[in-house]
Amino acid sequence: MAITTGEKLPHSELLKLGAEGTEKVDLSALSGKIAIFGVPGAFTPGCSQAHMPSFIRTADQFRAKGVAGIYCVTVNDPFVTKAWAKDTGADQAGIEVLADADGAYTKALGLNFDAAAAGLYGRTKRYAMLVTDGVVDVLELEVSPGVCELSAGENLLKSL
Repeated sequence: MAITTGEKLPHSELLKLGAEGTEKVDLSALSGKIAIFGVPGAFTPGCSQAHMPSFIRTADQFRAKGVAGIYCVTVNDPFVTKAWAKDTGADQAGIEVLADADGAYTKALGLNFDAAAAGLYGRTKRYAMLVTDGVVDVLELEVSPGVCELSAGENLLKSL
């Protein structure tokens, strides 16, 4: 069953590479209002050419409306997420790209899927959400992982 509005995020041990090595991030423990978006895979066309750019374009507008952080979750390892953040400019835009290395967080959200034809297994569906103190306020979930409309930064921004 997929997470819905009004529910608390599950505990997470998402990963990022920091100055001291791999760091764990628990999105459910963050206070304030945050934006989270999930992408099927770093360096994939829809994620690199549509989804991430939509949040880079709108990052300052989210912050101006009181969003304390913008987080991208993908089922990749932290080395890939760091390289992808640099390649897309997400790091310069202040967007944290987090690795759900084993897909456990994605499964806990109920947002996992396989796209065998594309070579994608155990990936996250494309989504965007606004969360306050760990509780989902808004969830925009795409029907198809190749589409980035409901989950685009511009659309989520309208919810604020």
